[in-house]
Amino acid sequence: MATPYDIPEVLDRREGPHGEVVLRRHGDRLEIIANGCFLMDTSDGRSERRLVDAALEALTGRDHPDVLIGGLGVGFSLAHAAAEPRWGGITVVEREHAIVAWHLDGPLSAISAPALADPRTKIVEADLVAHVNETSDTYDALCLDIDNGPDWTVTEGNGHLYGTAGLASCARVLRPGGVLAVWSAQPSPEFEGTLRNAGFQQVRTEEIPVARGVPDVVHLAISPG
Repeated sequence: MATPYDIPEVLDRREGPHGEVVLRRHGDRLEIIANGCFLMDTSDGRSERRLVDAALEALTGRDHPDVLIGGLGVGFSLAHAAAEPRWGGITVVEREHAIVAWHLDGPLSAISAPALADPRTKIVEADLVAHVNETSDTYDALCLDIDNGPDWTVTEGNGHLYGTAGLASCARVLRPGGVLAVWSAQPSPEFEGTLRNAGFQQVRTEEIPVARGVPDVVHLAISPG
């Protein structure tokens, strides 16, 4: 267990197309830092797992639905999806090569190795915003966790995803009645309104208690059509 006096140990530091990405160890947990901004660590993961479960629960009457997970992170969402036999294809889009490498042959493989070996799993190294704009693939669920929330993006370009045009791209790659699930460190009533204005239905926000601080949330919505 880390104490306030523990000094994080930098395990790897890389410069990517979107700036610096750092993997460090702080006590018994691993942390990912992007451009000095804390992204996530391995201390909990319940809200990342809930992101995947909430999307699956909203998909009623579908056999082996396909899911796209936006953001590999520390691997909690991927590992949880791969542990669920009801999912069909599991595609993960991650833009940082460093994070993919830390999972393939680095410290984060302890979380993700079984999921990466699962034949249903496909890793796509790409920017998620570009992927939903350009891909011809479609999915039953999009589980997005690339920022600290719609109101707190890691890079400025990600903000496009949570606006009307970005949500239209998400709807384009969702099959009719598909589920959009978006992780956030705090609720965003404004984002809920944008979802409704973009034609999404059954918009709701689910709170997930965490060990310390305010609850994380998952924004959920059903695609139009």
